[in-house]
Amino acid sequence: MADWKTPLLAPVAGDHRALSPAARDEILALVRPRPLRFLARLALTWATIVAVIVLAVWADSWPVTVAAIVAVATRQIVLGLLIHEQVHDLGLPQRPGDALVNLLAGFPLLLLTVEGYAQVHLAHHKYYFTERDPDFVRKSGPAWAIPMTPGRLAWLLVTDLLGLNLFALVKGKRAMGRRPEFNRPAAPPAALRAVYYLVAAGVITLLAGWAVVVLYWVVPLLTVTQALVRWGALCEHKYNLDRPSVAESSPIIVVRWWERLLLPNLNFSLHPYHHYFPGIPFPDLPRVHAIFEREGLVDRARVFHGYAAFLRFLVRGS
Repeated sequence: MADWKTPLLAPVAGDHRALSPAARDEILALVRPRPLRFLARLALTWATIVAVIVLAVWADSWPVTVAAIVAVATRQIVLGLLIHEQVHDLGLPQRPGDALVNLLAGFPLLLLTVEGYAQVHLAHHKYYFTERDPDFVRKSGPAWAIPMTPGRLAWLLVTDLLGLNLFALVKGKRAMGRRPEFNRPAAPPAALRAVYYLVAAGVITLLAGWAVVVLYWVVPLLTVTQALVRWGALCEHKYNLDRPSVAESSPIIVVRWWERLLLPNLNFSLHPYHHYFPGIPFPDLPRVHAIFEREGLVDRARVFHGYAAFLRFLVRGS
């Protein structure tokens, strides 16, 4: 088994500086927001959530309920990833986009807002794998050591499913404090969040819908979604490394079509390219990967084909 402090075998032989001028220009042409694609994904995500919940309530069956909880959790992950897109200004214009994304994605997730996530995530980009990178700081240690034993991984996922790691997650995200350099100039008023929850509580009470909301929204959020957050984080970076390059700490996972359907990740598994070009929206990251392949910069033997291949690496180190 490989040592957990050993960098990854880099799947990409260089960043933007290794590209030909023509390829670099082709990629830079992709740097722009995609508001229509962003809104389409947001609408599709909510349509899926509503359809799944309606089906589960109609079926009134425990197997369908369990499947619905898992399905809703996967779409809660998508809402979180859309907040990530908005933080990089790849979705809607900041005003009124930040407020709208909070209303439709952040506030429903209870723990996330565009302005709050910007504090953590933009610091991760700017201070990558240093003591000023909040992701690196809170994800260093045995819980994030790759490779790990199957038993260790199973224990972490079970404790996530039981909601036992939620407090540590929230505490870790807030430990670094606010940084003015990452403030959102168009941040919506703080009162908007309180008004949102008051109105939502009133509507749910009026419709006598608390049982449905708790079972099909809160339960997934506190259990399955937390396990999926951990899985996604493990797929993004190998932590516990000493100032590695992006390629030495970020795997490339080319997921199968059915994996994209069951667990959509908005191309986050092509993570090195997001760090090289954070101004490129998620629909265009596969094009970036194709260009790097065309340029001969991708070692296909070091690319993981499907989540199963990455899982084998995660528990075996090879």
